[in-house]
Amino acid sequence: MPIHMTDLHARFLAQASDDGAPPLVGTASKDGDPQISPKGTVAVLDPETLCFWERSYRSSFHALEENPRIVVYCRNPKRVRELPFRNGALRFRGVARVAKDEATRQRVWDLSPEAEQGRDPERKGVAILIRVDLIEDLAGQVIMKRE
Repeated sequence: MPIHMTDLHARFLAQASDDGAPPLVGTASKDGDPQISPKGTVAVLDPETLCFWERSYRSSFHALEENPRIVVYCRNPKRVRELPFRNGALRFRGVARVAKDEATRQRVWDLSPEAEQGRDPERKGVAILIRVDLIEDLAGQVIMKRE
């Protein structure tokens, strides 16, 4: 079962912050020290890739420099009845990297809402891309898995 995120996944993530339930990004240093951070936006870049604009350069960014494994957790209680995901929650596991080319940076910037862009008016942040390897629901049921 390959990874192929759809418009449903994109809407689920896009609505989360507006609904007061921003996605949480979990990282770990090379020594395994865990870190979790809310992100104003995590978006679907293409059917296999999530992205977000990293503007703070704090603990999550430094952990990703040491260890690219990442998990994005999103639970939106306001949309539980609208979504086919257990408890309105999904975990996306994968490998992150910084986008190097300007065209991809621009696409990730464009996917960020105006409020997030306003927090980095000089665009000093970086575009983080996540190759998704596994999507699971809150109970650990695999929704999609990279083969």
